[in-house]
Amino acid sequence: MTAIHTRPPALTVRAGRRALARLRAEPLTPADVHVIPGAAGGPKALGLTGLDKAIFGDWLPRAPQERALIGSSIGSWRFAAVASSEDPKAQLAKLAELYTCQRFSKGVSAAEVSRKSVQFLEQLLAGREDFLLSHPHYRLNIVVVRSRGLLEHDSRGRLGLGLMNAISANMVSRRHLGRFMERGIVHDARLPLPMAKLVDFPSHQVELNRDNLLPALLASASIPLVMSGVRNIPGAPEGVYRDGGLLDYHLDLPYEQPGVVLYPHFTDRVIPGWFDKSLPWRRGDATRLQDVLLIAPSPEYLASLPDRKLPDRKDFERYLGDDAGREKAWRGAVAASDQLGEEFLELVNSGRLKDVLRPLEGR
Repeated sequence: MTAIHTRPPALTVRAGRRALARLRAEPLTPADVHVIPGAAGGPKALGLTGLDKAIFGDWLPRAPQERALIGSSIGSWRFAAVASSEDPKAQLAKLAELYTCQRFSKGVSAAEVSRKSVQFLEQLLAGREDFLLSHPHYRLNIVVVRSRGLLEHDSRGRLGLGLMNAISANMVSRRHLGRFMERGIVHDARLPLPMAKLVDFPSHQVELNRDNLLPALLASASIPLVMSGVRNIPGAPEGVYRDGGLLDYHLDLPYEQPGVVLYPHFTDRVIPGWFDKSLPWRRGDATRLQDVLLIAPSPEYLASLPDRKLPDRKDFERYLGDDAGREKAWRGAVAASDQLGEEFLELVNSGRLKDVLRPLEGR
């Protein structure tokens, strides 16, 4: 007899406790989805391009309705691409190609990276700002942080010392990060934020508009020491704004909405803040994540990619002097990601989603 070879699953699918019960009882439909988070993670986003195309280009349009897109860092850039065109697939492909084509010389300054990032965003949006701000269905929410103390400085010495102090304080308790930064959400005011009052850290909300769209997107991805901080986002409290992932790396937020929070993600784990990456005991809050359905690449899929992983920022160093090699690997990961989208659509169209569901672990 001829052996039947089946391809290993490309996705892992995990759900918070309330979403798990709901989806085991009834199939997921696009109408169930009111909120989509997008995590910080830099070039990892390129490895989700095919999944994003399937979700935003094929599946969600079957049930047009208001949806909150909540992005931190590259997550906000992904969602700006989605909401800035009637053709989200083309915009997501453009985002991936623009990111792949970035080249930086050794020792590049933070100011230069910021300058190139502004050019990147201007090319991505290309005059579509008004379309994004008036999109009939998507409501963009951009997560940033306002710096405090030494984190307000861009000099490497002061900023580096401030980061070391923040890392040390975070080791003791995540709540101590409130001494170093304040959460800001620049949001589309046409739809209230779909979450309970934010009380874990000092937080403020700013209405998204034409003047602050690009500065907020730039700030949301401004990694300290890699990019310069963004000073005085229009309409926001005065100060220096930086990467939203510092506080909200994987957006462990108190979501409140009537359905399922659909979370296309790089990994099957929710890490609360950027400084928690090396702290395996820091996990997302189970109550906050109870409505989350998290879709991520499987270990088997990752092992099939160039370099056996998603693209990441370290690739700029790994391929130093070989930009063509890095770009080839990244384009390979982008092309392979179509498999993620195809598998997602098969799972939801066939009703097999409930068969592959696993609990989303949290503290």
